[in-house]
Amino acid sequence: MPGMTITEKVLARAAGHESVRPGDLVMVRVDLAMGNDVTAPVSIKRFKELGVERVWDPSKIALVPSHFVPAKDIASAGLMMSMRGFAREQGIEHFFELGRGGIEHILLPQEALALPGMVIIGADSHSCTYGAVGAFSTGVGSTDLAAVFATGEIWLRVPESVRFVYEGRPGPWVIGKDLILSVIGQVGDDGCAYQAMEHTGPALAHLSQDSRFTLANMAIEAGAKSGIIAPDEVTLDYVRARQAATGRVREFPVDASDPDAEYAATHTIDVSALEPQVSLPSLPSKAEPVSQAERVAVDQVFIGSCTNAKIEDLRIAAHILRGRTADPRVRLMVIPATQEIWKQANEEGLLQIFAAAGATVSTPTCGACLGGHMGVLGPGEVCVSTSNRNYVGRMGHREAKVFLASPAVAAATAVLGRLAHPDEVGVEPPDMALMSRGPGAPLVAAGTAVAEGGAAR
Repeated sequence: MPGMTITEKVLARAAGHESVRPGDLVMVRVDLAMGNDVTAPVSIKRFKELGVERVWDPSKIALVPSHFVPAKDIASAGLMMSMRGFAREQGIEHFFELGRGGIEHILLPQEALALPGMVIIGADSHSCTYGAVGAFSTGVGSTDLAAVFATGEIWLRVPESVRFVYEGRPGPWVIGKDLILSVIGQVGDDGCAYQAMEHTGPALAHLSQDSRFTLANMAIEAGAKSGIIAPDEVTLDYVRARQAATGRVREFPVDASDPDAEYAATHTIDVSALEPQVSLPSLPSKAEPVSQAERVAVDQVFIGSCTNAKIEDLRIAAHILRGRTADPRVRLMVIPATQEIWKQANEEGLLQIFAAAGATVSTPTCGACLGGHMGVLGPGEVCVSTSNRNYVGRMGHREAKVFLASPAVAAATAVLGRLAHPDEVGVEPPDMALMSRGPGAPLVAAGTAVAEGGAAR
């Protein structure tokens, strides 16, 4: 019998089986269940309709208001009231109030709630993000989440795995966003339908944990059930640091695929041949090198979302924007992913750099990404966004056009007022070891230091 993939190992353990194979239907124990302000209120209503008085384990549920925060209207305020009331009634400690949370897919790993070897179920399609720490994580509907609230279990069909082997070393400006856009361009928007995208290969050693979250985050844009990366020292260092910072220390398994595991397909990507990518309207799969793309004028640049609002992303954007201003015809929006990242960016002086560049900097929210709150596009407007989707109507009017790109491309575009490669701005690429370091060290980029808590000097 062949060996198992990391995905199969995680699901087998959660199902209480020695082994599982693609296509098996299994009932698995859930380690963490998450709902946000769009999905959790529906789940709460369905849960109450079941007639169950108490959730299965209040310590394993996370409720994160994120999509319409701060509440944009009376209806969205009502959604958050539903979550608050349920959290208090059920004793759910992991309710992350405005000002204490942020975008769930960055928040839960940051809070050491998403750990290697877990089965994580989230009522949001980008719940696949947590696979970057070696968990099996996937999105479900609100009714399924209600059933998990009641039972702590869910049935799943074990997915086939598709292996993506990254070789070489990323060149200047190339980060996880460029890798995943290129991959989706190769396989297509449904090229990995109900499969587990397993990212591996020697090039991952050169990718930070922030970039790995981006790789796993956009699995759903290829139609996948999940994305996953086997934990290595980069991941384990991140997880242990987050456990120490939060005081949430617990043991966890560290899984890896067997050498003889079977895959539905294997794709090899030479990352040294990649350059910064852009996905043209209106599909993530319409990816091409920025150098080949038409230099379209833009109305708005958005740096944020669960895909690219982490501290590394903000540092890269600030590296380009330092001492520069956005083109006067461009609205530049920067939204850090979580309150902790917002505070860290503030301490490093990044928020001052963004403000000096003419950007509006917001409290953490998903709103602009889905065109539901802040930054909504009007008819015919063009936006370069660091988010994960550019479908028709995604960020506003159906006639608006959205280009997906990395923070470096987005920042360069804001400066020049049209789609731009970072090299066109005339700044040297950053030292990625500095961009991806942990908190506590001063930012150093392009020969300019920002002292902790201070402005550029």
